[in-house]
Amino acid sequence: MYCPVCRSKETKVIDSRVAEAGMSIRRRRECTKCHYRFSTLEETELLDLVVVKQRGSRESYERSKLEKGLVHSLTKRPYTQEAFRAMVNEIERDIQKKAAKTWSEHSTKYKEITSEQIGEIVMKHLKKFDKVAYIRFASIYRAFEDVETFQHELKTLTKRRTQQDPPA
Repeated sequence: MYCPVCRSKETKVIDSRVAEAGMSIRRRRECTKCHYRFSTLEETELLDLVVVKQRGSRESYERSKLEKGLVHSLTKRPYTQEAFRAMVNEIERDIQKKAAKTWSEHSTKYKEITSEQIGEIVMKHLKKFDKVAYIRFASIYRAFEDVETFQHELKTLTKRRTQQDPPA
């Protein structure tokens, strides 16, 4: 790890802490040359995961694509970066579990998951994270073709909410 001030390669870890529900590690570092202190965040990375698109093409999983779709859905919605990272980590954990299960059942060279499975996992987490972002994502992902389909999804959300929130 290079020092962000003097660019020295010689840094040492002073402290390490598990962050975001055990999905990342925050390390406090110090440069041995200029003694500048800084923090780094270490996260797990999904490797050897192939996404099978709707038309059958395959491509490597990219976290940035997931984040871009989520950010687009969350435009002008209140959330913290920490909560966002935690949600992305939870989504990736579920993606990894689903891909590992499929991989063990089919014994392919790479772990594969369909874009449809990823979309369902994302919607499950977005529904808990932000209902408006969920509706935005679902309207694009499920390609709502008319107002009735959109209203049906809203009614489903409203019905679940009233069942979960007892009257005061």
